[in-house]
Amino acid sequence: MSRTQRRRAGVAALAGLALVAGLGGCAPSEPAGAAGVPHEGTIGLLLPEAQTARYEASDHPTFVAVTGRRCPGCTVLYANAGQDAAAQLQQAESMLAQGADVLVLDAVDTVAAVGIVEQAKRLGAQVIAYDRFVAGADYYVSYDYEFIGFLLGSALAGAVTERDAEKDAEPEAGPDAGQDAGGNDTDRPGVLLAHGSATEPNALAIAAGTRRALEGEDIDVLAEYYTPDWSPDKATEWTEAMLTRFPGQVDGVLAANDGIAGGAIAAAKAAGLDPVPVTTGQDGELAAVQRIVAGDQYMTVYKATDQQAQTAAELAVRVLRGEEPRSTAVIQGVPTVLLAPRAVGVDDVQHVIVDGHVYTTDEICVPAYRDACERAGLIGPDADAAPDDDAAPALVGKGAR
Repeated sequence: MSRTQRRRAGVAALAGLALVAGLGGCAPSEPAGAAGVPHEGTIGLLLPEAQTARYEASDHPTFVAVTGRRCPGCTVLYANAGQDAAAQLQQAESMLAQGADVLVLDAVDTVAAVGIVEQAKRLGAQVIAYDRFVAGADYYVSYDYEFIGFLLGSALAGAVTERDAEKDAEPEAGPDAGQDAGGNDTDRPGVLLAHGSATEPNALAIAAGTRRALEGEDIDVLAEYYTPDWSPDKATEWTEAMLTRFPGQVDGVLAANDGIAGGAIAAAKAAGLDPVPVTTGQDGELAAVQRIVAGDQYMTVYKATDQQAQTAAELAVRVLRGEEPRSTAVIQGVPTVLLAPRAVGVDDVQHVIVDGHVYTTDEICVPAYRDACERAGLIGPDADAAPDDDAAPALVGKGAR
């Protein structure tokens, strides 16, 4: 039996299984080729959840748009798993039953997703692991998450150390001078580490990079937490508990993404802390940029998710057409394209976020943030609208972690 015959037989079997199991949740994002354009093939995009804003706001629409331009004769299937690994498996099976030639897979569970890769390979389809590494995939498109963790840890260490030095320079008064509200007489700043989900390899890589950045720093790590499903609500609950457990000792919170940062900052504000502890983030979400401008969040790591989606879309089209795309690294035997992230503080918002066409000043500087935007020079007489040629992240070729 030829490869084509095996594929047709396998697809027929999966199609029958899909009917029996009632599989669904994925639908074409593009027609099966524009009028008069021969159908070239089918590409499936599988995203893990919608709680993180980037997936529906950037990844999905960019991927569909770029694929449509690069391959007018391609059908694009799309599904979001809602953080459910079993649902993602069914969605992948449904796409394969519909004849998907390439799956672009951002896995909910990277261990369970190996089964998706195996099914695809049995049917002659190829898999591009997207954002999260999946063993056995044909290609991988992502960021160096350990480096992201290093950026977060370095930013936190520098900021809490600087803030601590400023406090030491202030005149002390009263019998408790030199002792914090928790009765700890150490001068070392204390931080909380609010990681991502313990089941997610990228979260573990970020945590590893964070520890590398903090190693040797004169900082006390008071507590660590792996946030289930990267949930902002869980981050709020944990931070509230830690602020009670370590009163007056929390100088910084290493939040592994912007959602966790928002949860931690909400807890600090509810506790009446002013200023709030130095808090990091990742993803460059609009709400995070606004918190940075307002001085509530110290920084975020911006990943050009539109560039990542564009890279994955172009890669998928090339793979579908039988080409062998160039990679910048190899991770566990998988050809990989790694993209470069950017650390963004308040002084970087103009040239990275605004000049980089991520968000406009109108989007950032809504009425609640207008005064903060003026202080930051984003609007008003001190605004600098000159573009920065360095705003766009570049490809990097780091080796395997």
